[in-house]
Amino acid sequence: QVQLVESGGGLVQAGGSLTLSCAATGNIFSIDAMGWYRQAPGKQRELVAHITSGGTTNYADSVKGRFTISRDNAKNTVYLQMNSLKPEDTAVYYCNADITPISTIHRGSLDYWGQGTQVTVSS
Repeated sequence: QVQLVESGGGLVQAGGSLTLSCAATGNIFSIDAMGWYRQAPGKQRELVAHITSGGTTNYADSVKGRFTISRDNAKNTVYLQMNSLKPEDTAVYYCNADITPISTIHRGSLDYWGQGTQVTVSS
C-alpha cells in the first residue's frame, strides 16, 4: 500500500524554524507533483507550497520568502523548510502527492494525503 508518512511538526516560538518531511512508501512506479497544505482551526485547507517532478515550485503569498519546498526523488521525499515562523502559521500541515502505484499503472496517478502534523507557533 502506498502511504505518505510525515514528520517534523512541533511547538516553536515566533521567529523560529521547523522542517517538515514527508516520505512516500510502498510499491511506487512514479511520483508527479508533491505539495504541502495546511488547515487552521475553523478555516479551510489551503495550499502552502507545491513542487513538480521537475522541481518547479510555487508558494502561497503568505509564506513566500519564508518557506522553501524541496524534494529528493531518490528518497521519494518532500520537505518544507519553514523560517521566520509566525503565530498565524499555526495549523495542521498535510503532505499531498500524485503517485502512480505499481499495482495500478494502467490507471495513472492517484491523489494521496498524509495523516497531518501539528505545527504550533507561540507568540
